[in-house]
Amino acid sequence: MNLALIDILDKFLVVIWPMLRLSAFLAFTSIFSMRAVNMRIRILLAFSMAFVVTQQIDIPRIDPLTAEGLMEISRQILIGLTMGLVFQVASAALVVAGQAASASMGLTIANMIDPNMGNVPVLSAFFNIMGTLIFLGMGGHLIVFGLVLESFKLLPIGQEFFSQDMLGKMIHWSAMMFLGALLIALPVMMTLLFINIGLGFVARAAPSLNIFTVGFPALILMGFVILIMSMGNNVARIQWIWTQSFLMLRSYLGE
Repeated sequence: MNLALIDILDKFLVVIWPMLRLSAFLAFTSIFSMRAVNMRIRILLAFSMAFVVTQQIDIPRIDPLTAEGLMEISRQILIGLTMGLVFQVASAALVVAGQAASASMGLTIANMIDPNMGNVPVLSAFFNIMGTLIFLGMGGHLIVFGLVLESFKLLPIGQEFFSQDMLGKMIHWSAMMFLGALLIALPVMMTLLFINIGLGFVARAAPSLNIFTVGFPALILMGFVILIMSMGNNVARIQWIWTQSFLMLRSYLGE
């Protein structure tokens, strides 16, 4: 009985190290941390992937109760959080794009509660749902799982992770939150800017005309028209953002 318990404990200590990294990634990344993917599913998914990792690579025997073990626990959780941050920035780009488009259309008051992002405009929730569907449609979940499993070969357990180059990459990648939002919201923002300029000329030429009665409905209507017309391009831009996320995650891992 004692031998069996020792064997079970030894196997548990082997599985716990990859599971720490995988659990932190699944808990922090934007796609798999949704309410639809509850905690039980995430724990089961992390355990299954950790078991697969233990069959492919050699896991070092590290006692988690020692100082070295505590440092390794912090390191694995930090690696998982850093990899999840890549997709948090991509999702934030969709939210910022919705906020910019809503501000141009006058829909900033039309908000809804998003379990992941909090109180966001309706267009942000729409872009977020569209981004999730595009992510799943292009097989992003399979690509992510492959990259995360490959991270244990490119960045083995026990190896240092953070460096000055890594911090530079993180700061550089954070700019994607604004670049991606600009690419998605630019057609709506530019079109409504020219409409506002035209309404300003009309208000100047005819001061007695109540321009707000005509302008607000026109801005909302034209905003939705431009949004529908640019839907195809927005799909390509969102797909490009996810592709850049995969490349950045690979760059984090040292390739």
